[in-house]
This record gives sequence, structure tokens and C-alpha cells, in this order.
Amino acid sequence: MSSRTLAVIPARYASSRFPGKPLALISGKPMIQRVYEAAKRCARLDEVIVATDDRRIYDAVLGFQGKAVMTSPEHQTGTDRIAEAIQGLAAELILNIQGDEPLIDPGVLSELIDAMRGNGADMGTAAVPFHLSGRDPQDPNAVKVVCDTQGYALYFSRAPIPYARGAQQNAPPLLHWGLYAYKREFLEKFVRWPQGELEKTESLEQLRALENGARVWVLHTDKVSLGVDTPEDLALVEECLKKQKQR
Repeated sequence: MSSRTLAVIPARYASSRFPGKPLALISGKPMIQRVYEAAKRCARLDEVIVATDDRRIYDAVLGFQGKAVMTSPEHQTGTDRIAEAIQGLAAELILNIQGDEPLIDPGVLSELIDAMRGNGADMGTAAVPFHLSGRDPQDPNAVKVVCDTQGYALYFSRAPIPYARGAQQNAPPLLHWGLYAYKREFLEKFVRWPQGELEKTESLEQLRALENGARVWVLHTDKVSLGVDTPEDLALVEECLKKQKQR
């Protein structure tokens, strides 16, 4: 089996909240280019590709000399799209980097890759404490995750979890990043499982793994990313980029 590590960025044009989001400009560059360039800065990755069902996104990626593949428009989730995109490509570990995370830290990608090669987990992801993120736990776009004592996910939700019955929240959730790592054999099993009721209810594909008894290891990081969920988030990302340049 190949020891290569491959990153795939699933990107679709249609979005109920933000149509055309991957091509939205951030300081003069399409968002998909920002994500692609951040991934390319990770030395642990052997290859980065964009998987899309839209010719406009495909052409934009080729326009900045990136690598892209066209995939079926019928896929329900980004993970399903990735499984098609890697057919015929040699890789033992596959990273799923969401196309709306233009500030993703290449160092976190490296940490997750190293952890997945050392801990035996089939699937991994990353999360950051809410108090570092600046996000509101009440926001349904900010996905929450709670973990067991070994660092494996117990549940992901758009709702505030766990419920604080008393005045103090002694077990605060973490903000889930749009980042996944899969061993290849697990990814091939994952996409054969039907969508479960929890996944469909929350619209969170990682719940498919939990519903089928898989364990999802969570890398705890203090690095902060900023996902773009709405057009208003673009200005926040641009402000962050300006601050990074000033350092």
C-alpha cells in the first residue's frame, strides 16, 4: 500500500446560503485558491487536488495552476465526492479540507497527519476551544464536538452541547474545524454506508461514522481558523489576512 498522503478539497458552486462561494474573492484571490495555497504549504502532503462538479470552479483552479478533477453532481456530501476523486490515485491517508476554510493552518494539517499515522484511528478531525475562536456556541453554523477522555468524539452537533443544567458549564464543547483525515480503507467503507438519520437531521456527514460505530479521533489545537459561511464572513477573513501581513 502506498504511504502517500493526499489532500482533497471538495468544492461545489450551489449553496443555499452562499451560491458561488468557492469563487468569492478574498483580497483579490478566489477563496478556493486561498485554501489550495494553504494546503500546499503543508510539507507532509504529497499532493493537493480540488474535487468539484462545476466547470467554473474547475477552470478557476486550472487558472492558478492548481490540480482539479470533475466529479458527479449527485454526491450528497464532500466525503462522497472525495471518494470518487481519489479513484486511481495512490494514497494511504486522505485529508478532506473544506473549501471554505481559507485561513486553515498548514501546521495543524501536519499535526493531524502525524497523529493519524501514530494512533491507529481510522478517521480524525480537529477542534479548538470556543473561547479562543471568537465564535458563538449558540450559532448553528459553528459545529460543536464533545469528546471522551481518550480524545475520541462522542457527538457533533449544531446545537449547544452538552446542556448545562446548572449555572456553570463544566464541560464546554469544542468548535469543530472543517477538516478530516481518513485511512483509505475506512473511507471506502464510509461512502458505502447509507446516510443515517442523525447525519440527515443535523446535516453533518461526520455523524455517519459515529452512527456506524466508528471512532473519530479529535486533535485539540489552539490555532484558530475562520470558516466562511456567509458573504459577511469574507470581510472578517480579509481583516485577518491584513493582521497576518502586519506581524
